Amino acid sequence: MRLRGGEVWRATHTPQGPATLHLVMAHGVVDVDAWGPGAAWAAENAPALCGEEDDDSGFLPREPALADAKRRHPGLRIPKTRAVFEVLVPTVIGQKVATDAAHESYRKLVYELGTVAPGPANLRVAPPAAVLAGTPYWAFHRFGIERRRADAIIRAAVSARRLEETTAMSIPDAWQRLQAFPGVGEWTAAKVALVALGDADAVPTGDYHLPHMVGNAFDGTARSTDERMLEILEPFRPHRARVLRLLLLMGASAPRFGPRMPLRDIARS
Repeated sequence: MRLRGGEVWRATHTPQGPATLHLVMAHGVVDVDAWGPGAAWAAENAPALCGEEDDDSGFLPREPALADAKRRHPGLRIPKTRAVFEVLVPTVIGQKVATDAAHESYRKLVYELGTVAPGPANLRVAPPAAVLAGTPYWAFHRFGIERRRADAIIRAAVSARRLEETTAMSIPDAWQRLQAFPGVGEWTAAKVALVALGDADAVPTGDYHLPHMVGNAFDGTARSTDERMLEILEPFRPHRARVLRLLLLMGASAPRFGPRMPLRDIARS
């Protein structure tokens, strides 16, 4: 994906094949162009991708800072890609590793195993499930991905059809299906449900930073826990993910102590 001002280029997989979308926003309207075998599907689902199916009508925060953030970001929407496996892969790669390392691993995987995206944008489409299902775990090592995460990706790729079925399920049923896959816990399911299914209530427990961010924003504490984060966010159901998004837009954070997590070179270990 490439972002520039009010313009977005995005390469993706669809049920009809790969596609590239070009979205341009001006005067409150989004113009859509698409290329590739999946162009018609991508264009048809562009409104959901832009958050048109999101409903924040019941979200009326009373906390001054949160209410002010909502006022300052009136266009905040929770999008829905409807591409579950495509979201799952980078999410699994991001399990228990530094963000920069996860981004670099995914970039290498897409560059080496993906294909050139249709259209004029010079993007690459991530490798489809069929390719990753047939990739041995040791081949992931050169991307900095050890066997545990590689196996989770391969197993999901083998049953990718069952993952994509979650787009037609209720959110509770979709969560249950996602967590039935080995290597997919609450953190991963929440990340996937938020992006692929547009779940505005998804909270990724087990995150290294989020509990501290929420605790600092609401309690003024430097360190907090998942339990306290869930307690704080409970009154905001079914908009807890929306609260997290607003906090991030506000620049909310918590004090950091000690050195950063060191990066590991899986390919050389």
